[in-house]
Amino acid sequence: MILHQMANHSLRRFLLTIVIFVFCIINLFLSSGCAIIMSSATSDMMEHLSSTILNNDDLPMVKAGAPAYLLMIDSLISKDPKNKALLANAAMLYTAYSDLFVKDRIRSKKMAQKALNYANQAICLEKKDACMLKSGTFEDFEKIISKMKKKQVPLLFSLGNAWSAWIMANKDDFNAIADMAHIEMIMKKVVELDDAYKEGAAYLYLGTLATLLPPALGGKPELGKQYFEKAVASSHGKNLMVKVIFAKLYAKMIFDRKLHDQLLEEVIATDPKIKGYTLVNTWAKIQAQELIDSADDYF
Repeated sequence: MILHQMANHSLRRFLLTIVIFVFCIINLFLSSGCAIIMSSATSDMMEHLSSTILNNDDLPMVKAGAPAYLLMIDSLISKDPKNKALLANAAMLYTAYSDLFVKDRIRSKKMAQKALNYANQAICLEKKDACMLKSGTFEDFEKIISKMKKKQVPLLFSLGNAWSAWIMANKDDFNAIADMAHIEMIMKKVVELDDAYKEGAAYLYLGTLATLLPPALGGKPELGKQYFEKAVASSHGKNLMVKVIFAKLYAKMIFDRKLHDQLLEEVIATDPKIKGYTLVNTWAKIQAQELIDSADDYF
């Protein structure tokens, strides 16, 4: 009897918890109730959501389902606009979705702008003098970035990631291309503060920036090679997209067919299901095969 009563009591407590949770979810959209409780829960949920998407190897499913998640993120932010972690995660997800799936230039620009806005809001909440990073002078930008601390690396990286996507979405605008120097400074600061952040992801951006242009126009292929090699080493080879970009930007630029094919064949031969990288690795393998198939036409 006692065990039966205890079981009933536990069941009632469990059901009550469920009711309270559901009430908070509803309240999240209708009022300010449960705001303090849900602020932390929302950030945790978004982190788990980001992880779930990044660990999925079904590109068509992610492409079809992600817009609903992005709309949910917008709704959550509208109720908790000062949640820095939520804003930074939203910027990362919008950028990832746009990079992988959006081909329409107008839509790509809209999504890149939203991602950049979220990243700007996040870092502005962290540091008031960072609110005008994009619109201020380069000298002011340099001063602000130089004062960033290690604890601010996640927000700083999120800004650099979103800003670089915005540049690519607006590459037909010379003023946007001129912002590349800002991205380089951001990623160099990330490396300085925590070169292992996201397993050296900042090195991939620095390698890309160094090899986007040919040497005659200011490109630095050998410096780019060093950054790509550091990116591969820092991710322990888990991020297959690093090798794809290494081959596409560096190996093709210097007409190194042997390195080009070696990098891409390594990607094709690797199982893409690696925690935190499954989605991007699945896409990387598709890109690697396309580059291999078209290599004879280039070299």
